[in-house]
Amino acid sequence: MTAKQRPLNRILMTLALIPLVSCVSDDVFTEPNMDFGSLRAVAVLPFNNFTAEEFASARVRDAFSTMLLATGALYVIPPGEVARAMGAIGRIPREGPSSEQIKQLADALDADAIITGVVLEYGPVRSGSASANVVSVSLQMIEKASGMVVWSASSTRGGITVWDRLFGGGGEPMNAVTEKVVNDLLDKLFD
Repeated sequence: MTAKQRPLNRILMTLALIPLVSCVSDDVFTEPNMDFGSLRAVAVLPFNNFTAEEFASARVRDAFSTMLLATGALYVIPPGEVARAMGAIGRIPREGPSSEQIKQLADALDADAIITGVVLEYGPVRSGSASANVVSVSLQMIEKASGMVVWSASSTRGGITVWDRLFGGGGEPMNAVTEKVVNDLLDKLFD
């Protein structure tokens, strides 16, 4: 092996060994007997936040609610109405509302389903000298009538790419990564 081939081989080996964070998961569940066409209105509850970023769950929830409403497929109950109804029924445990609380919330809001979620990652990740933003979200939709989960999905977007690792750059802005995660989740919902 010549001296000129060694750096090229090192780069190729490094590329082959670099784990990419910007993968998209296919974690989707859809209840086969659910008639999603019958849904008119949904309430999006505040998402749980498992990140160090204090406002991550509120930002992702706002983006999801706005983009879901923009599809025109469903009416999204305004967050203030959801907060009022949640205050009226009492404390909702961190692991999510009970079947009875789902029924109470849906009745109070005249919603056909409730969407709950969790933000697992939100912010920069680092690997060596490279850094980039990553967002990871998991959602579920619970039907009012049955109290059952009829849809759930997860998505992770962003992270350090090969380009970031080799040439720097820092990845995409948080709003772009958040928008990609939400678009991915909406695609999974309407697929």
